[in-house]
Amino acid sequence: MKKNIFLLLIATTTLFISSCKKETDKKIVTEEIQFKKEGELSIYTIKDTISSEVMKLDIEIADNNYERETGLMHRKSMEKNQGMLFIQEKLKPQSFYMKNTLIPLDIIFIDDHYKVVSVQKNAKPLDETSLPSEKPALYILEINAGLFDQWNIKIGDSFAFKKM
Repeated sequence: MKKNIFLLLIATTTLFISSCKKETDKKIVTEEIQFKKEGELSIYTIKDTISSEVMKLDIEIADNNYERETGLMHRKSMEKNQGMLFIQEKLKPQSFYMKNTLIPLDIIFIDDHYKVVSVQKNAKPLDETSLPSEKPALYILEINAGLFDQWNIKIGDSFAFKKM
């Protein structure tokens, strides 16, 4: 009888260990977050009282708390003609950081009159340093680092967007 209980205990332990091993052999697969076009945004510059379009972007829109808090976190890349537009609840000084953000970004702060009021250029990936606006903003546009200068965007330039 003791021998049967001992053999049962060994068999149960072996089965348990082998089932645990099978569970740990499974790989966790995560999907990369894909860009989802939710609108289009145009940036305009004024030269000699003439407004001209600098660039047109496909945008993803962050207009609720979860989307604003998550933003572009955990994304490995973004196309040159893409950006994320954050729509805040109030016009006020804004501040962003790059926690869990893998892409270097230019962060453009825009007021309630759709004018660029401030920029944080070349925000470093994974850096949790506060990146504040210089003036109150209602909208924040994130684009790949370097594009603010490449597209020759300036403080005072304007933008327009439409949701899809």
